[in-house]
Amino acid sequence: MALTSNVATLTAETPPFTVATLVTGARLDSWLAVGLLLAGALYLYGTHRLRMRGDRWPVGRTIAFLGPGLGTLALVTVSGIGGYDTTLLSVHMLQHMALSMVAPIFLALGAPVTLALRTLPARPRRTLLAALHSKVAAVLAFPLVAFGIFVANPFALYFTSLYEQTLRHEWLHEVMHAHFIATGCLFFWPLLGRDPLPGRWPYPARALLMLLSVPFHTVLGLTIMQQKNLLGGDWYPSLNLSWMDPWADQVTAGGVLWAGGELVSVTMLAVLVVQWIKQSRQEAARIDRQLDREEAAQAAAEAAAAAGSAAGTAAGSAQADADGAPHDHEITSPLRMSA
Repeated sequence: MALTSNVATLTAETPPFTVATLVTGARLDSWLAVGLLLAGALYLYGTHRLRMRGDRWPVGRTIAFLGPGLGTLALVTVSGIGGYDTTLLSVHMLQHMALSMVAPIFLALGAPVTLALRTLPARPRRTLLAALHSKVAAVLAFPLVAFGIFVANPFALYFTSLYEQTLRHEWLHEVMHAHFIATGCLFFWPLLGRDPLPGRWPYPARALLMLLSVPFHTVLGLTIMQQKNLLGGDWYPSLNLSWMDPWADQVTAGGVLWAGGELVSVTMLAVLVVQWIKQSRQEAARIDRQLDREEAAQAAAEAAAAAGSAAGTAAGSAQADADGAPHDHEITSPLRMSA
């Protein structure tokens, strides 16, 4: 009866999804909204502390973290999109992509762990370093482990009864949001390598791992599009929305997951390739500088040796000249000779 009442209330209060509902359907009373504000405030405070002591922090990192990072999380959770994530499966899939793939990439580009290590007091900093170097962090951040969690989670969620339970229990739905964010950060942060996290591989291995993730999103999206059963059980039909067909919406949801997953994966792969090329150029420049220093040192040594040899030769010539010149007692006076 309680479930029927909740569904009736949801149906009565849910107009068709439009652009206007992004604003009118916003919710600022969730724990995630508070968490986003707190994260943004702490990040800005950290950059302020660096400026106060005369250190620099790249502006691009701040923009990435606050804008497309926290901004994407806010867009799909506290705006009208978040208000429709239990009404339309397609909206939920859009939210899924943003929480697990888009936002974590930009959060990683903001390097919040590095900022924390540079601004925290001694004791919290030691605690953070201990957590980063713990065995648990090493296992979870190992690329193959993070890859397995990232790939397997959607299949475990959508093809079991777990997804239906997240629709019927709001607290579990919020846990799912946090889980999406955590798994995305766990997978993407070591790949981007901006923070001193364990499990960072060379760039060729990172690019290969990102490339391997593309087929899984394709398979998942196509499977959902061709599914004979509705995800979420009878939840969506029970809403009785006249403007929404659950079957057509499920096909749209699968398409969102398929196309969105490939788009983000290919973009991320391009980012890794660019970083790889940049690192290769930096390494080549470093090797060139090292060779220049070695050549300069060798040239200086050869010049010093040549100078020493020239000085020795000059001294020897002077000594030879001195030895070959006649002495005063050996000079015969012309008068004595004539006498």
